[in-house]
Amino acid sequence: MKEFIPKAIYYEEKAKEYPLGKELLEKYEAQGIPEYTIENHNNIEEMRTKQNKEFPNMKQNLIIGIRKTNKFVPNHKISDYLVPYTSSGCTAMCLYCYLVCNYNKCAYLRLFVNREEMLDRIIKEANKSEQELTFEIGSNSDLILENTITGNLIWTIENFAKNNKGYITFPTKFDMVDDLLPLKHNGRVIIRVSMNPEEIIQRIELGTSSLKNRIIAINKLKEAGYKVGILIAPVVLVENWKEKYEELFITLQKELSEKVKQEVFFEVILMTYSYIHRKINEEAFPNAINLYDQEKMTGRGKGKYTYKQEVRSEAEEYLKDLFRKYFPNNEILYFS
Repeated sequence: MKEFIPKAIYYEEKAKEYPLGKELLEKYEAQGIPEYTIENHNNIEEMRTKQNKEFPNMKQNLIIGIRKTNKFVPNHKISDYLVPYTSSGCTAMCLYCYLVCNYNKCAYLRLFVNREEMLDRIIKEANKSEQELTFEIGSNSDLILENTITGNLIWTIENFAKNNKGYITFPTKFDMVDDLLPLKHNGRVIIRVSMNPEEIIQRIELGTSSLKNRIIAINKLKEAGYKVGILIAPVVLVENWKEKYEELFITLQKELSEKVKQEVFFEVILMTYSYIHRKINEEAFPNAINLYDQEKMTGRGKGKYTYKQEVRSEAEEYLKDLFRKYFPNNEILYFS
């Protein structure tokens, strides 16, 4: 993947008070990238006035600020808590991204430089618990991608692992893992790689790593001793989806290392969509595949779409058949 070079930087003045904030601003200033001060990373007036067709251009900006929300949200799927961490948003442009709840607020990459405060809270929570807790730190961004800009993931793993209590976990659609391989993680880090048929990656998960490279990445991570999982996510019921997903399972069964296949667990998530996605994609990506399928989808909540129950049930049963055929001994943590 090419290094992300932002077109412009928007930053909160207080970010300069943190070592990482100062480092990033000095780096981009030296590169001649325009920098603009903002009062609040959640409310950038210039972004709010942009039209939907400007979505890809907005993705080229980088916002640097302070994470103010640190609420630990209980979670009972892969972790005990969802934890706001060092970034939100992404440089990729997946056409279904759930972070695009309000494109002129959530879509672009926001970096939060008060990482010491955030990790300290996680470690304190881990230490005061009698049982081993798992903290999901990647639900708002892709930390593998973010790491190429900030080095935050290297810093996080090294500092969290020293504590030797609890676990951190995060998902990724990227393959830039080489910097993580030599780290002393002490088995305290669970990295989950999202997999999809290559056609879906190329046509829908724009700007992410290929299936081939994601498989290479998870093999490397397992060889380095990390705990690993695979998300079949999101499952997108495009034309001929059954054939595409069986081909994916065949590829995984063939290309994953024996170490991965012995221990990997799976998560399965069917795609949800929204009215906002439809409007943005129509104007920003007019030639892209239309993910809204009136025959298969139904409304759920305000402006959201999900697959109809009978469609979901058929998909779930079909995918379970694929697991029974290709990965009969691996755990499926949940279907969602």
